[in-house]
Amino acid sequence: RLTGGEPLVRRDMADVIQRLGRKVESGELEELTLTTNGSLLRKYADHLASSNVRRINVSMDTLDPEDFTEITRGGKVGQVLDGIEAAKGAGIDIKINMVALRGFNEDALIPMAEYCSANGHDLTLIETMPLGDVGADRNLDHISAEEFIAPLQEQYCLDPITYKSAGPAHYYEVKSLGLRLGLISPLSNSFCDGCNRLRLTTDGKIYMCLGHDAHVDLRNAVRRDGIAAVDNLLQQALKLKPLKHDFNAQINGTTNILERHMNVTGG
Repeated sequence: RLTGGEPLVRRDMADVIQRLGRKVESGELEELTLTTNGSLLRKYADHLASSNVRRINVSMDTLDPEDFTEITRGGKVGQVLDGIEAAKGAGIDIKINMVALRGFNEDALIPMAEYCSANGHDLTLIETMPLGDVGADRNLDHISAEEFIAPLQEQYCLDPITYKSAGPAHYYEVKSLGLRLGLISPLSNSFCDGCNRLRLTTDGKIYMCLGHDAHVDLRNAVRRDGIAAVDNLLQQALKLKPLKHDFNAQINGTTNILERHMNVTGG
């Protein structure tokens, strides 16, 4: 999975995607997926499809144009929606990732669910995590995923389902909308025991957990020892993977907030 920040702003990303896509074709990779803010999706949709990208996640926290511009610091929701439409037209499955923010986008959930229903997209709700610059009161922005979906539950029937993806979400079916709704709840419903993620940054560091700063420096090892160093470093990284994150302690103020922003490691 290619994540960001925004992976499509990388100058050589078209070539990276094409080369990785060939590994899907050869069977070296099971699949190639992308998480994007959608701003450049119209430009790259056909290239993604021709490079064996079959599904993508688009980060979009609201459909309201003014709120969208505020939270993205200048983004245009219409541009993202156009990109989503282009990707759908190219045959790529879409999942919308929506971060739950207390006091900001609770009223955006039902319109987002109805938009996803009308366009055949899945929707996943994600609890905000204490990474990067946060205020003194770390609880202000956080709202549990279960609390966030309460207005949707009042209007529509949500049935838990056993569907399991490759990630940490647990799922509901909104039958009247024909919508599959995922919840990623790192604080209120920790999924650490089933976490299967390692994250490789653009400067060659492997992070084992979003909630810890421990990492393994892959780039320097490869420069020193060649590509043979990769297997050993990956094994070392797996052994260092922690039992669980420290997000709850960070929210409560009993341990330091990680200064590393999400755009360093990706989601």
